[in-house]
Amino acid sequence: MSAMKKKDLDTFNALLLEEKRKISRHLEDLSDSAESELEIGSGDSVDIASLEISQASLQKIGKREAYLLKKIELALKKIEDGTFGECESCGEAIGVARLMARPVAQLCIDCKTEQENVERRFSARERGAASDSRDVEDIEEF
Repeated sequence: MSAMKKKDLDTFNALLLEEKRKISRHLEDLSDSAESELEIGSGDSVDIASLEISQASLQKIGKREAYLLKKIELALKKIEDGTFGECESCGEAIGVARLMARPVAQLCIDCKTEQENVERRFSARERGAASDSRDVEDIEEF
């Protein structure tokens, strides 16, 4: 594998740091919003139900962004140790275009496609196990 150009690494480092800053700020805003809603917290049952739905949505968004933040940290560490842009599965270079679209990518497009195909087959098998065998045969014909 050829090493990524320093200019490209600097670009990805800047992109990742900016995204990290945005997510961190958004998570702080979500936390502040959740706290202020909890303080307001009195009202009729509709208000309380609405607040609970809002809190659940905030938690889901927060978990997703916290997970992305971990992936950003990993990508930044890879830039530091010189392994950024290497596929974690096959060791080949991940295309710059793929990294521009998704700087936290850990797999090249071929390995990612294969992973998704395996997940799809596994998911179809799981769905098929829940239905009768005739349904499974119908799914497998497509």
